[in-house]
Amino acid sequence: MSEPPRTPAGAWRGRELGERTVSYDDRDAILYALAIGADATDLDLVFEERLRVLPTFALTLAQWAPDALGSLGAFDIRTAVHGAQRLEVMSPLPRSGKLSMRAYVSEVWDKGSAAVFEVVVVSDCSVATWSLFAPGCGGFGGERGPSAPSAPPEPPDHLAEVATAPNQAALYRLLGDRHAMHIDPDAARAAGQPRPFLHGLCSMAGATLPLARAAGAHPAGLVRLEGRFAAPVFPGDHLTARAWESAGMEPPEPGTAPAELRFELLGGGRSVVSGGRAGFSV
Repeated sequence: MSEPPRTPAGAWRGRELGERTVSYDDRDAILYALAIGADATDLDLVFEERLRVLPTFALTLAQWAPDALGSLGAFDIRTAVHGAQRLEVMSPLPRSGKLSMRAYVSEVWDKGSAAVFEVVVVSDCSVATWSLFAPGCGGFGGERGPSAPSAPPEPPDHLAEVATAPNQAALYRLLGDRHAMHIDPDAARAAGQPRPFLHGLCSMAGATLPLARAAGAHPAGLVRLEGRFAAPVFPGDHLTARAWESAGMEPPEPGTAPAELRFELLGGGRSVVSGGRAGFSV
């Protein structure tokens, strides 16, 4: 029996995905910090008595939303991949508690052979936007959408190493994103990759740790983050973050406007996260 025809991608624009309240505790926040590369010596990230929760932890609590869109049949969950991410932070996450969220499809871009679905998740703490690249869903006559920004031509102001561990994808899966392509070789090949690959949110969030140091800030002071996932990262890869201070940026006074960096993340001589921006309160 043939599958029923899929709803045209453009018809999903504006679709409400519901509301959800997710509970978490300090154990979950500490596990998250370790999963993105925090060291045991980063006591305010891994020790409950000093804990500051990383803002990007909220993205794991909101994973239900892009998954919900896939479950509704908007795209083939076996081949769709995470294309880009944005995060705007309004207030810090407490060490434990509940986070209530509302999600909807804000936009659908037509890339020809593929579509990009933008899923927005809103809470009191942040606004997060997933861009999901879905092969085979394009060609519906919609707008193509913005193009990827290029890296600045001048040499970077900061360079930082970002090491990943061979078991990092397996560890990060425990936080909610259990898509099989990150652990199962057959699922990874179905998604067009030679072996299981690291979650884009894991590698990009891991880069915020050295980026915060470059900005003279604490990683828990992140106020905005964005970037495109340009190429896969495989567990065990060693990455390099190249960062540029925003034009004319001067170190702000404590409690004033955030420090902002443009960045890209390189692995194996190619860009794996492009068009990056990270802002921190200092």
